[in-house]
Amino acid sequence: MRQHTHMNYRIGIDLGGTKTEILVLGPGGAEVLRRRIPTASGYAAALEGITGLVRQAEAEIGASATVGIGIPGCISPATGLVKNANSNALNGHAFDKDLGAMLNREIRVANDANCFALSEATDGAAAGCPVVFGVILGTGCGGGIVVHGRILEGRHRLAGEFGHTPLPWPKEGEMPYRKCWCGQQGCLELYLSGTGLAEDFHAPGARDATSIPTLAAQGDAAAQAALGRHADRLARALANITNLLDPDAIVLGGGLSNLPHLYEVLPALMLPYIFTDFCSPNILPAKHGDSSGVRGAAWLWPA
Repeated sequence: MRQHTHMNYRIGIDLGGTKTEILVLGPGGAEVLRRRIPTASGYAAALEGITGLVRQAEAEIGASATVGIGIPGCISPATGLVKNANSNALNGHAFDKDLGAMLNREIRVANDANCFALSEATDGAAAGCPVVFGVILGTGCGGGIVVHGRILEGRHRLAGEFGHTPLPWPKEGEMPYRKCWCGQQGCLELYLSGTGLAEDFHAPGARDATSIPTLAAQGDAAAQAALGRHADRLARALANITNLLDPDAIVLGGGLSNLPHLYEVLPALMLPYIFTDFCSPNILPAKHGDSSGVRGAAWLWPA
């Protein structure tokens, strides 16, 4: 396998459960090409789909490129195989090695939340900040840590596994904790994700939270209360992160990051739980929005 050294172009790929997106960044980080295809069913078909996207993109730009990929899981440092991916076809496979053999180059792979954080720390909302914590509040809930422009993965590639830490400082009515699909109880994903907000407002099993902000704006007291509980829980969770990392910036992504009230209320809600005499939490919306993950995948090959 040849070592890939051409650094003028970077290809980023976001491998999701339903769609696969490719982005090409040119010199200086300018977007050159972008497209999406449905994610193929099955492991071999997914590899073929990605290989086809890369080869077509390189043919269009007339140059070879580095390749970085964000996946909804990670590669185990113990086995070299994908683990914890909600795209089940990836689990148990040497994804980076298999794809690298097909494309004849080294492939860099990272968790999609880590890619989001890297994107926002590189040329996004937190550009230039030494320590950045990125949070995705979407169908699920994930987190990533970037320190001085590099993803902090940790010894076991667990760093930033925000969604599967427990809701801190539980309040009346929050105990006993809800049971999570991962086997634990009280995981933040159950409370902070769009799905969690929907279940809190509607009923267990509800999945759609899109109507809640509109109802709240129209004066619906139950919707306003649900958004209030969500913001309070998010504030406690981010205060816990602040006590551990003291990040220069916390960047929010995913569908719920578009709720404008979060940036107004979170800093004050966090302060009672932060263990210091002075703190000014810096909570920012993602600059690159839905594009951040694929951009971060491209930046797995730094300038």
